[in-house]
Amino acid sequence: MSDRILRRALIVIALAALNLGILAWFTGRQDIAGWIWAAGTAPVVVGLAVSIVRDFMSGRLGVDAVAFVSMAAAIALRENLAGVVVAVMYAGGNVLEDFAVARAERDLRTLVDRAPRLAHRRISASVEDVLIEQVAVGDAVIVRAGEVIPVDGVIMDASATLDEAALTGEPIPVTRNRGESVRSGIINAGETFELQATTTAGESTYAGIIRMVTAAQTAKAPFTRLADRYALLLLPATLLLAGAAWLVSGDPIRGLAVLVAATPCPLILAAPVAFISGVAQAARRGILIKGGGPLEALARTHAVMFDKTGTLTVGGARLVAIETAPGETPDEVLRFAGSLEQASHHVVAAAIVSAALARGIALHPPDQVREIMGSGLEGNVDGRRVRAGSHIFVCGPAKPDQWAVRALRRAAWRSALSVFVAVDGRVVGAILLADELRRETARAVQALRAAGVARIVMVTGDRAEAAETIGAALDLDAVLADRDPSDKVEAVAAEQRLHPTLMVGDGINDAPALAAANVGIAMGARGASASSEAADVVILIDRIDRVSDAVSIARRARGIAIQSMVAGMTLSGLAMAAAAVGWLTPIEGALIQEAIDVAVILNALRALRPGRGRTRAAMQDSAAQALQDDHKDLTLRLNRLRELADALDDAQPAEAVSFICEANRIVSEEIVEHERNDEAIVYPGLGKFLRDGHGLVAMSRAHREILHLSRLLGRLSHELTPGDVDRYLIRDAQRVIESIEALVRIHNAQEEDIYEHAAVG
Repeated sequence: MSDRILRRALIVIALAALNLGILAWFTGRQDIAGWIWAAGTAPVVVGLAVSIVRDFMSGRLGVDAVAFVSMAAAIALRENLAGVVVAVMYAGGNVLEDFAVARAERDLRTLVDRAPRLAHRRISASVEDVLIEQVAVGDAVIVRAGEVIPVDGVIMDASATLDEAALTGEPIPVTRNRGESVRSGIINAGETFELQATTTAGESTYAGIIRMVTAAQTAKAPFTRLADRYALLLLPATLLLAGAAWLVSGDPIRGLAVLVAATPCPLILAAPVAFISGVAQAARRGILIKGGGPLEALARTHAVMFDKTGTLTVGGARLVAIETAPGETPDEVLRFAGSLEQASHHVVAAAIVSAALARGIALHPPDQVREIMGSGLEGNVDGRRVRAGSHIFVCGPAKPDQWAVRALRRAAWRSALSVFVAVDGRVVGAILLADELRRETARAVQALRAAGVARIVMVTGDRAEAAETIGAALDLDAVLADRDPSDKVEAVAAEQRLHPTLMVGDGINDAPALAAANVGIAMGARGASASSEAADVVILIDRIDRVSDAVSIARRARGIAIQSMVAGMTLSGLAMAAAAVGWLTPIEGALIQEAIDVAVILNALRALRPGRGRTRAAMQDSAAQALQDDHKDLTLRLNRLRELADALDDAQPAEAVSFICEANRIVSEEIVEHERNDEAIVYPGLGKFLRDGHGLVAMSRAHREILHLSRLLGRLSHELTPGDVDRYLIRDAQRVIESIEALVRIHNAQEEDIYEHAAVG
């Protein structure tokens, strides 16, 4: 019989005995009740004795020894009710701990299931399927579209388009050329290509990831219960005091009274109840903490390490800009591209289609579509030949036009992917796609610092330039870029040597680091993954600010647990002293101890509730969401302002007048009206959900600046004619338009932080 089955059997026996004894007591059979309670306690005492001997042989002595002495003393004194209550609490705590450990010891099914089993090995003109274990160094391996690369190797074809998200976390596919190295675990996002194996399957990168996760979880020190740290002091102190009371008084009953009063229920109960309450409180916030051990480790966090893609950022391709050729409009470029990309299942195609639909652009079905994997596709849309893809695919080797040079430069600045679009042979624009920060990321970083985290680091497989841009925006303490999974493990280990470290990630490439850290938190809202299996904590909703909530909840639960234990054992100490001088009989000591236990449990249950700072009234989530939806509509107008400012670069005088007047209309009729509505209606209603109105006063200051810039633009555009336009006027107009656009964006982001804060309560 396994230990877990035995522990479950003991709690069933103890609970049954407690209930049957209570029934016998109320029917007037007190003698039978005592025997039933003793019979229910005895198996727990025997099982505990075996456990104590086994632990002692391995060099460990914890609070279990105090529980054993207490239950044995209760049976000896015929305080059988006290004995069976201790038995229920002790056995119940073990079962809860077993449940937590079982959750934390999940195997990495996702990693193993994803690993390729077969490889397509080319021998002369034929291709055979073999087990990947049969692939030798130097073998030619064919990797078909959509397959996972089975072994590390070197590309033998001209190029290959690869989805490296499993290893680097980056969602946008990359192109690798002949002679470049590729690693196992990467997906072929393009056409079939050939590689030459440079390692065997057992020595490949992906196999190494699985080994690292398993080794890291195995090497993790087992959770030492908080109560055990007090047991080394409590056990000898109890025995010495009981022995002294017996020796001085000559009455063994007095010594037994001390033992009963010393029943360690405050130690046995306080930490599990507080920790389980903390786990329950976290679950209500969408945070799954896999037991008391991770929760206590979470409470000790000093440093936090974040993966970038999918953790600090949204983790996918998003439209960031549309660059247009002279005379073209962004919506028309997006319409042609979106219509054509409907025929592709590529991640970039899905992003373009989604962006077009979000703008309300009607897409038409394409026909005669031909896709060149990794480069782009072409087909007919509304009878016109459309091509979309890389600059080389669409524009050819010719020197790019001036606007195209600007588009490529802006794409490089933003670490974005550029998709050029041509219609009937003429290049009309470029669509820039990139990952972007989560809306709540900056607030989450600030909340972690407020929760007491001293050091925040980003560790990512992305390029240094893109990573440092994110790090600077968030004011992180350090940025570690170009790190593969093994590098991330080393970075976590280095940080752990200095401080208790928390690692946050979301992908397969993060799983080893999550397993190696003191606490690993996985962003698991997008489905089960290897990171969720390897982590100690899983965020079940797609919000990074829940990380700071987890730390705060864990620290509060641990504080309540320590408070409950210290207060409970202080009261128990007073009861022990009273029993030692003869002021308490064993029965009185047991009753007082039970009262102390109830008080300890009730205090520990405070961890179920949020702290005082979270008890104010909260705005309804639907109201906060409605306010944020208004900002989404406004974002479309801000995008148009940016397009108009760019279009002024090459505008003729008549066009410039049209662009400036359109910008003025957008600002005066839509943006200014939105801000006035906020000032008159939204802010007064929002004030009752905030502790004070100072933050709204600062927001009102931004409203006044937006109105001021609006007046400047209105004066500049008033009675403007083509004859008034020169390069200085265009420059002034661009400055004002771009200032309004940038100010409103940051102002909206700040308002959204306030809305979400008000909705949390």
